[in-house]
Amino acid sequence: MSGATLDVTSEILLESVLKSLDDMKAEDLVQIDLRGKTAIGDYMVICSGRSSRQVAAISDKLVEDLKAQHGVLSKTEGKETGDWVLIDTGDVIVHVFRPEVREFYQLEKMWLPAGAVKTPATQ
Repeated sequence: MSGATLDVTSEILLESVLKSLDDMKAEDLVQIDLRGKTAIGDYMVICSGRSSRQVAAISDKLVEDLKAQHGVLSKTEGKETGDWVLIDTGDVIVHVFRPEVREFYQLEKMWLPAGAVKTPATQ
């Protein structure tokens, strides 16, 4: 069972994640539909913060927002360094990177279909 309460669909959770990230001025948001590709979750969201401090602040606020709005208890990893924070909500996996670290790991290339064009999540 995911960390979400029973009445929260992955789509509702995704919408809340995207709004919270936008409110916190996260940059270069990309959403990837994982349904039918893996059992780790339904969606992946990748974004950047300008500094280690902003990466940590974005991840803290996202976890707080999801708990307050939906009762979702998220697991986080990597917040100590602020280079890359993983937030696992169960249905939506969120990666918040510093731009240099994001460029190094290139998760979008790994998860987007071959030939896909990276488009902002908020379109």
